[in-house]
Amino acid sequence: MNLKIDTNEQQNSVLNNINKLTQRKILRTQCPDAKGLISKITNICYKHQLNIIQNSEFVDHRSGHFFMRTELEGIFNDEIFLADLGSSLPEKSIYELKSGIKQKIVILVTKEAHCLGDLLMKQAYGDLDVEICAVIGNHALLQPLVERFNIPFYLISHEGLTREAHDLAMRTKISEFSPDYVVLAKYMRVLTPEFVAFFDKKIINIHHSFLPAFIGAKPYHQAYERGVKIIGATAHFVNNNLDEGPIIMQDVIHVDHTYTAETMMKAGRDVEKNVLSRALEKVIAERVFVQDNHTIIL
Repeated sequence: MNLKIDTNEQQNSVLNNINKLTQRKILRTQCPDAKGLISKITNICYKHQLNIIQNSEFVDHRSGHFFMRTELEGIFNDEIFLADLGSSLPEKSIYELKSGIKQKIVILVTKEAHCLGDLLMKQAYGDLDVEICAVIGNHALLQPLVERFNIPFYLISHEGLTREAHDLAMRTKISEFSPDYVVLAKYMRVLTPEFVAFFDKKIINIHHSFLPAFIGAKPYHQAYERGVKIIGATAHFVNNNLDEGPIIMQDVIHVDHTYTAETMMKAGRDVEKNVLSRALEKVIAERVFVQDNHTIIL
């Protein structure tokens, strides 16, 4: 008996299997600058039959460092690919493949709703590609808002606790979710060095001034007393120097002599929420590199 083989069906089956194996990943490379780095990296991508969807690079001549972000598509063998890459790059290079899996965040809040509400809305309607695992507050005021979005809210009051004890309780609860980032959406407490070190380069804060101006508490009141003509907001990574971590995103609006500290604060809320969400978009897209106290955004 002769069996007739459907060539088209076989081809379609092979193509379907290939499509199932095909992935998109992001290669991040950070290393001392040297000649031919772009060529070396792209040739290794070609060797592994990986298609380059998008590529961006930058050389910081001040520090002599090279940065490159490459979006790739293909069938990956991460271990062999990274080994090939490491053998071609200078010593002290940092390189990693990011899989494009939706990143997880935990949001910390106190009493102000505008930044939190913006993140909740954008995540709910697909404008921010993250998974908000939980919102944790040191006051219960924002719990009803969070629960409308079917996201768990946890109250960890600071009342009666030392700063160290409260931060330890916060850290313990956050760690249950293994988040990629911790977002301070107007969380109005200074974090302990132990907390910052535990989530090193993973804490993103929104500060309600155009840093380095008006560091610390009540920046709008400081701005009013100084008679400024612009006010702004700054999203930055948190380090142990108050409001001095690497800056991710900033923006400003104009004000004039008719503004009080209170009306400045009201006007600044839109800037704050927009700067925070735009900064978070860049971070979760793996576009932000940190070098010393600077950021490079590709």
